[in-house]
Amino acid sequence: MSPDHFKRVGCLTQILVAASTSTPMVERAQVVAVPGRGLEGDRYFLGIGTFSPHPQKPAYEVTLIEKENIEAFQRESGLPFSAGHARRNLVTEGVDLNALVGQEFRVGGVLLRGLKLCEPCKYLAQISFSEVLPGLVRKGGLRAQIVTGGLLHVGDSVDEGAACP
Repeated sequence: MSPDHFKRVGCLTQILVAASTSTPMVERAQVVAVPGRGLEGDRYFLGIGTFSPHPQKPAYEVTLIEKENIEAFQRESGLPFSAGHARRNLVTEGVDLNALVGQEFRVGGVLLRGLKLCEPCKYLAQISFSEVLPGLVRKGGLRAQIVTGGLLHVGDSVDEGAACP
């Protein structure tokens, strides 16, 4: 897809990875995105995430969540919920992630394909707050496949593309 088919819609505000299911998410300024694997240093890249399938499925390569949805949940619930609690890798601002299901989009120079919504689950409720189950329905983020890899940086633009063939 040529660069002129993309338009800037927002930006990447946080990058988070966890070395295992039992360790907290760690914020990074940059990370390498690898097609078919995920983000270097993350539990799913290593094949040891809670839901790691064998062989690796594209839906487990990278997850995204909107900063606005995290903040709205904090306000509405009164709970100290953070991006780290959400256990998503990339936090965006100004991006309607739900609209990116079935779409190709770029984060910096990395091309991603939105696969499906990343709804809150019982596991997330167990390790954070039970209120996430009703509070983040259709606001829990997006599962995406890495189409072309590269280096992601906090502050990268998020650019919307066209529907996947």
